[in-house]
Amino acid sequence: MCPTLYVIVTTVGGILAGLALAGALLWRQQQALAAARYEATHDEVTGMPNRRLFLTHLRAALADTTPVGVVLLDLNRFKTVNDTLGHDAGNDLLDQIGRLLTRIPTPVRIAARLSGDEFALLVSGDRDDTAAVAHTVWQVIAAEPIRVVNGPLRVTASVGYTHLHQPSATPRQLLAQADAAMYAAKHTGSGVCEYQPHRTPTARSRDRHLR
Repeated sequence: MCPTLYVIVTTVGGILAGLALAGALLWRQQQALAAARYEATHDEVTGMPNRRLFLTHLRAALADTTPVGVVLLDLNRFKTVNDTLGHDAGNDLLDQIGRLLTRIPTPVRIAARLSGDEFALLVSGDRDDTAAVAHTVWQVIAAEPIRVVNGPLRVTASVGYTHLHQPSATPRQLLAQADAAMYAAKHTGSGVCEYQPHRTPTARSRDRHLR
């Protein structure tokens, strides 16, 4: 091979190798970015959307003109599960509950784990649609024992729900309403409770949802 041709081949080979390396680095960066975005918007225990992603969807829904509702729930005596069976059983229970909730069909737009044993569902529809989802959630969780690492557990939930009562409602207001209804359900033992304007106190609702 003549010297000139050798130089050309070597140069081209170096360029191709450099492009391949740059492509590999770019791919790794894209993968790392995608992983970081996923971790920022999903719960590490259940793999469900987290509070941040739920709020993103809720804000988008409120920016639209279609009616929406929010269903909020937590598990009764979840602390007892952690204290008696351990955190592995508690995390397994959360994961199984998450699987049940993500299988609830339309009109649920998104199901998320907000924090601890608290989950939320965003519903497309009016009051009847939201009420139907809330009762379905309660029934699905209580229907049969949920199998965790330590064996089957009987689990119940307290479920509160609200729908868009006024066009100017904010995510904070809807979550506060559903939160108050959930606490009313827990206090009365009714299982499921609807937020009633001017009747359901919201003093016990918390602002943690928007932190």
